[in-house]
Amino acid sequence: MRSVPTWALVSSGCAPVFLIMGWLVAASLQGPPYDPAAQTISVLAAPGSSGSWVMTAAFIALGFCHLMTAWGLRPAGTAGRMALAAGGAAALGVAMFPVPSSGGSLSHGSVAAVAFALLAAWPVLAARAGIAVPWALRPLPSLAATTVMAAGAAWFLIELHLQGVAGVAERAVTTLQSVWPFVAVLSCLRGSPRDG
Repeated sequence: MRSVPTWALVSSGCAPVFLIMGWLVAASLQGPPYDPAAQTISVLAAPGSSGSWVMTAAFIALGFCHLMTAWGLRPAGTAGRMALAAGGAAALGVAMFPVPSSGGSLSHGSVAAVAFALLAAWPVLAARAGIAVPWALRPLPSLAATTVMAAGAAWFLIELHLQGVAGVAERAVTTLQSVWPFVAVLSCLRGSPRDG
């Protein structure tokens, strides 16, 4: 099994940090009008909001982290690496097509839906069989990760439709989607010798 460069551990570890710190700082800049339980994190990046530059920067950093991780995650299946990279590119698209300050946006919604789908699908697409495969890239853990992420995305869509706790659901699924690449890289570093 080919090993993963240690810089991939940095890129994958920074992804959830950038995302979570982004929404925390942007929400604090936005103040009390913003309801993190009901409103999405995309609202924080809307033009005219106080913390839009912070959340936009967080989406950009997240996208680049996923692109770098996909490049370095050599033991993963090619289809999974491509899906992770495309998910990173879609995160960049979320930053480029922000949700408007009022109403909806087809371009933002489409890019966000693609990002959710790709970041949910990449673990199962990256799965490989064999005893030398790091545990997070084996079929069963990969399928479990994709299933949980897909269920989280469905929960988010339901809450969005019902105008319920969409913010909570979105934060749960995006946190998992940003943490799983780190878990996969960590399993590769623990399960195989590093490059010299």
